[in-house]
Amino acid sequence: MDNIDKLLAELQTEYKEGKTPPPQPQPQSKPQLNITQPFIPVSPKAASLIDNLLEEVKADFVERDKAEDLRRQEELEQERIRQEQLKVKQREALKTQAKEWLAKLDPFSPEGLWFERFAEGYPSKLEAAIEYLQNNY
Repeated sequence: MDNIDKLLAELQTEYKEGKTPPPQPQPQSKPQLNITQPFIPVSPKAASLIDNLLEEVKADFVERDKAEDLRRQEELEQERIRQEQLKVKQREALKTQAKEWLAKLDPFSPEGLWFERFAEGYPSKLEAAIEYLQNNY
């Protein structure tokens, strides 16, 4: 007899003699499922490649964000320049109107006398006329 047969015979004898209580059947309960994430070993070389790839993607996003910010700044600067040019054109148009208005203004009329007093606060009559026309016409 080999060792396994001897062991089985001893267990059977002990069971029959009552030396060890018979195993009690376990109450039937719902089997618990032990669900775990499968472990996929990653070699250090693969981890390094993944890290490098992630860094490249991150750098790409940073570069795109910088490019987008630069584009927005350029658009804002172009809009500011356009607005400045528009103001210059409007000022030139007002300057032309103010010259015409001053040429027609009778300095001894009530409006002319009023304008003389109004213009005292400006560096020139032309500047005063531009301001007056800008706010009143």
